[in-house]
Amino acid sequence: MAPTWHARRPHHPRRSGASILTVLLPLAVLIVVAVAVGSWLQFTERQALDAVHTVGSRAADRVDVQADVQRVDAAGRELALRVRVTARGGLGEEEGTAPVADLSLQTSAQTLGDLEFEAHERLTTRDVQVALTEGSISDYPFDTYATDIGFWAEMDGKPVPVRMLFSNDDTLFSITVTPAPSEQGAVGAALRLGLARSGSLLVFVVFMMAVMWALASAVLMGAWYLTTRGEGLVWAALGWMAGTLFALSAFRNNAPGTPPIGCVMDWFAFLWAETLIALCLIAVVVAGVRTALRHDDGRPP
Repeated sequence: MAPTWHARRPHHPRRSGASILTVLLPLAVLIVVAVAVGSWLQFTERQALDAVHTVGSRAADRVDVQADVQRVDAAGRELALRVRVTARGGLGEEEGTAPVADLSLQTSAQTLGDLEFEAHERLTTRDVQVALTEGSISDYPFDTYATDIGFWAEMDGKPVPVRMLFSNDDTLFSITVTPAPSEQGAVGAALRLGLARSGSLLVFVVFMMAVMWALASAVLMGAWYLTTRGEGLVWAALGWMAGTLFALSAFRNNAPGTPPIGCVMDWFAFLWAETLIALCLIAVVVAGVRTALRHDDGRPP
């Protein structure tokens, strides 16, 4: 019987274009969504930093006080406020850069020091410190604070109307502003400030805590594998674990705002992650030494 030959189709490797597309498409969508959310958060924070809150008198003859927060020192419980004064209308000369008489600018109780300006002298920018009340830095990054700022002016011993323009230039804090009753009634200007960590700082610190737990979990899985498989002293793995132990401390110290030891971030992630990594490192060394000793005892002379 003559042999029969069957035509064989040439073998072509199966194309993986469809499978790659199913991976790349969701990844591209995820990237677009992440960039869109990040752009929106950055825009809202920028709008908050550019916002100027106005309170006080709108009389033609008044003293304008522009108060800008330069820096918030949560550890020292104070904020640095830069004050620029302009005399408007009949109270000023040289386009408001100098008062027509001696000007005394009094501040709220939380502000450290009043401001004095001589007649016909240029109104220079002054920096003042404002004490913070409530809150504690140990709640970092969820710590909140409050304070009051207020100004009222006297020219030649007589009260004059004041308008305050307040803004925030510290990117690590977001500040909410509400009007507060002035100690001098209609001629003064006062605000109640509520301070909290900015949204970008909160996102970054939460990400840091997630990374700490992820690294600790990775070390735990590596320690479980080495101790259950009897791998002995694997020096590369021990070096990685020890490096992670010390790198995590440096990573924690790079958190914005110089958080103190014992803050919420430490108790939520850092201290436990460091403890877990150290215990895993000790367990791997002990198990490795036991395995090595057993091998040495069983080795023929």
